[in-house]
Amino acid sequence: SAGPGLRPRSGWSARRAPAAGRSTVMFSDLNAQKEGSSLLSCPPSEDQAPAIFERMSLAYTPCSERYKVGERSFSRQYAHIYAARLMQMRPLLSKRAQEKWGTDVCIRKLCDLQTGEQCCIVGTLFKRMELQPSILKEISEEHNLLPQPAPSKYISETDELILEDELQRIKLEGKIDKDKCVTGSVIAIYGAERSDGKFTVEEFCTADLPLQTERPTLTTDRFVLLASGLGLGSSHADSMLGLQLLVDMITGQLGDLSEQSGAATISRVLLAGNLLSPSTQDKDASTKAKYLTKKTQAGSVDAIRMLDELLLQLVASVPVDVMPGQYDPTNYTLPQQPLHRCMFPLSSVYPTLQLASNPYQADIDGVRFLGTSGQNVCDIQKYSSLDSHLDILEETLRLRHLAPTAPDTLGCYPFYLKDPFILEECPHVYFSGNAPTFESKLIKGADGQEVLLVTVPEFSSTQMACLVNLRTLQCEPVSFSAFSAGEDEESEMNISH
Repeated sequence: SAGPGLRPRSGWSARRAPAAGRSTVMFSDLNAQKEGSSLLSCPPSEDQAPAIFERMSLAYTPCSERYKVGERSFSRQYAHIYAARLMQMRPLLSKRAQEKWGTDVCIRKLCDLQTGEQCCIVGTLFKRMELQPSILKEISEEHNLLPQPAPSKYISETDELILEDELQRIKLEGKIDKDKCVTGSVIAIYGAERSDGKFTVEEFCTADLPLQTERPTLTTDRFVLLASGLGLGSSHADSMLGLQLLVDMITGQLGDLSEQSGAATISRVLLAGNLLSPSTQDKDASTKAKYLTKKTQAGSVDAIRMLDELLLQLVASVPVDVMPGQYDPTNYTLPQQPLHRCMFPLSSVYPTLQLASNPYQADIDGVRFLGTSGQNVCDIQKYSSLDSHLDILEETLRLRHLAPTAPDTLGCYPFYLKDPFILEECPHVYFSGNAPTFESKLIKGADGQEVLLVTVPEFSSTQMACLVNLRTLQCEPVSFSAFSAGEDEESEMNISH
């Protein structure tokens, strides 16, 4: 229950309109269906047993084995992952090209191009960018200038698009928006080579959505809560207050009986990275003299202890999946491996704690979840004109690749035989964490695929999580907004859906 001065306010309303002609029940509706409120009712007598709500259990199958790195050899070149990516994607794109431009379309390799011939070519995009950061520029002795602040985007008018295959490369011009494209995307292009050696693009296509297994028909509403960017270890008290209210809501300790019965329908919690605050990262620790750091400890130690205590409250009540993020204590390059259990002595004794990789993939009651902590989306945002995290998420799904900019501008392991980031099966829920705002969208594929796209907001800055209904594939935000004394004389805490 809420403490003195923190009055929970029920503002239950879905942020997105339900799909037409579809029976849709949001999490907020479950509470609205209850008759009356028990907040102002008489307390139960001693003879009356307290209400007990049993949380719904769901079938859970982890499917992230492809993102587990066995041998860790960094002696290989990154050219192998590009070759493996093209080899895996070429048959898919050749099939898509024939569907789009006819079965008689001429598909050629770059070495077989003939000037003026209308044909289709398949290859990997390379975007030559003048503003792209380069270590060679940074260490160049010819530019003894003060470092400039990093721009939010690295695109410019002088950018060039080049298509590469196993043997050659060719510059692209024509009907293709170079600002929206990123390095590493494998696409099929229809056009003709000019006499000056450039390729004129008339049309292009992506691999589009892969095939999808049928989603089971569920008879009851069951919810999975998604949250990211908890930012533990920061100095913002409001963030911790909202976080504790979120935990209390999930564990059924917040609100009246109707809201507690609604909380029992939250069957799983997924934390999508950046559990620790960026302020816990001491980049200068390795360069400081030892006598200056002998009696100090890293800022992340206290933050991990706080995380363990928070997880303890959750896992005692509900299954929790924990993904690492950019600021969490695991490897930096994708795929990030699960956090080590030894960091969580309190919560790791519970079987309900699942330490997952980033990217994350699992079947929850037959619904396939796939997502990342957001590094892939943020990187594409910097190197393209796309701004919306939701649009970028859809673009990666249609490219059939989780992280096309890896390994060029996004660090990843140098895979040799196979690119694990290629989507072999279409998910039902596709999400990315640490977004600036909450957005969701249901898209449909040519073969009947239905995918819910969700950008999970950063909790430390938005005080917001989101709930996915497994029965209807609808998503709604849950907001915990704290107001300072200057903004609200009574320091009221808003809990709105």
